[in-house]
Amino acid sequence: MKVLKDILYGVSIDQLQGSTLKEVQGVYFDSRKVGAQSLFVATKGVQVNGHIFIETAIEKGATVVVCEDLPGLTHAEVTYVVVPNSQEALGVMAANWFDHPSKKLKLIGVTGTNGKTTVTSLLYALFTKAGYPSGLISTIKILVGEKAYETAHTTPDVWTINAYLQEMVSEGLSHCFMEVSSHGIAQMRIKGLTFEGAIFTNLSQDHLDYHKTFANYRDTKKLLFDGLSPTAFALVNSDDKNGLFMLQNTKAKKMSYGLKGVADFKAQILENQFSGQLLKIDQQEVWTTLLGQFNAYNILAIYATATLLGLNTLEVLQHISTLENVAGRFQYFISKNQITAIVDYAHTPDALDNILETIGQIRTKNEKLITVVGCGGDRDQGKRPLMGAIAAEKSDTVILTSDNPRSETPIAIIEQMEAGVSPVDIKKVLVVENRKQAIKTACMMATPKDIILIAGKGHEKYQDIKGVKTPFDDYEIVKNHLDLLDH
Repeated sequence: MKVLKDILYGVSIDQLQGSTLKEVQGVYFDSRKVGAQSLFVATKGVQVNGHIFIETAIEKGATVVVCEDLPGLTHAEVTYVVVPNSQEALGVMAANWFDHPSKKLKLIGVTGTNGKTTVTSLLYALFTKAGYPSGLISTIKILVGEKAYETAHTTPDVWTINAYLQEMVSEGLSHCFMEVSSHGIAQMRIKGLTFEGAIFTNLSQDHLDYHKTFANYRDTKKLLFDGLSPTAFALVNSDDKNGLFMLQNTKAKKMSYGLKGVADFKAQILENQFSGQLLKIDQQEVWTTLLGQFNAYNILAIYATATLLGLNTLEVLQHISTLENVAGRFQYFISKNQITAIVDYAHTPDALDNILETIGQIRTKNEKLITVVGCGGDRDQGKRPLMGAIAAEKSDTVILTSDNPRSETPIAIIEQMEAGVSPVDIKKVLVVENRKQAIKTACMMATPKDIILIAGKGHEKYQDIKGVKTPFDDYEIVKNHLDLLDH
């Protein structure tokens, strides 16, 4: 139980009706979870306006309502707190309720179109190896030390974040590495959190179904850096033209990393092959099994962050040399028939281009590159022709297929992808709507030394069709098919 006035500390209030001295047993923004002596926060979501559930919450026992619009009917025994933005207020209240756990460990936020999962996951692995018990909040999972929880969103709601951070503090963890999505920033899911540092990886087209314009998408990412304190650091990829933009107006210590231009942390790729790559970072050589230029950037971001957080640079490089690929990120194996299969989460034009460029730099050109790729339904449609064009241009054969079609018709998505393919490359394209059959087709087409890339779903263990999620694992499916061919 907490007293209402303590829960509301720091919340911007437009109007108050009722006492702030009453005790509250729980705070909820889902009316179905409300019980006696509860505080109900009516938020205006993308699909549902929580204000329509205020009366339901009161009937279930809510004695405090935080809302943006005062209801026409009010109850004398209920305290009404009218605020400019309920989502923002929820963030401040969550921090108060859990006693500001983000201030009690070093919380690092990572944002960008690509690389967030890899950077956060590898930072968690590196710091754990270095003896710093750490937490992870990512697309793949949430880790409190070694205890794993499943997650439904890249950035969970602010109440859930604070609950996990409090558990991390209770378990004695020192650091937490967290993916920060543009949706999470726009919906104020990071409001009230205190970041020790923030990392910007890169920016390319994605989520324009939500943000509408690239400028809005970029400006939303920038809000993470605008909110940093003078004691925090802001680390950006200076080779991305949006990197320096992220640093405008931030009060944090400004730092940069890059492979090409002037930067505080520099790296150079010396060798690149399927077994790994040799990098030179700050004049020290390090071998890593993480392939490609995009991973060189990820590793440099990890090195820079660890250095900024006070770790010994030589020790950091030693740990980097032992880091392994994140599930579904350039995850590959070579079959007995010498066919290389690669599974990657690449679901944006830039990510797909990066992965195909990396394969192109490593391959001998004496083998075929067969790419299986689709695009998600109910998401940015502008990506589809771009991804079709990139896949066809940089592969020997492309099999366009279903991804997570959600409420859309798979063939309609595939047709939008196919529309982007140039007339020169159209002869390379096959359409196999069923994803499992598409993977099987790629395996049947491949001969020894060939390369199969399966892009789009990566670590996901399901396929979302018409609101139903059925088990589906790209890696397991391609491995099973190639194993069958080996016998």
